[in-house]
Amino acid sequence: MFKDPFEDAGNSVVAPAADCFEIIPNDTSDLAKATKAVFVGIGGDLVIRSVDGQQDVTFRNLADGSILDVRLRAVRLTGTTAGNLIGLA
Repeated sequence: MFKDPFEDAGNSVVAPAADCFEIIPNDTSDLAKATKAVFVGIGGDLVIRSVDGQQDVTFRNLADGSILDVRLRAVRLTGTTAGNLIGLA
């Protein structure tokens, strides 16, 4: 039987991610939920909109296996060359 010894610890911005999900870049849609960070499996450029952002921003030349500690609302298809993206929430 599964037991989570931290279930009563609460979830905060500084707590480890409790959920992970595949991110498929899209030019018009936001993610289903905000992330705490994003894992970049294959390096490259990542065009994002942060939770409070008013415009898209490009993080350039991210390395394979990077974790970008940014709360995201969207990852754009146009301009994104990084791949195997996992949202950590």
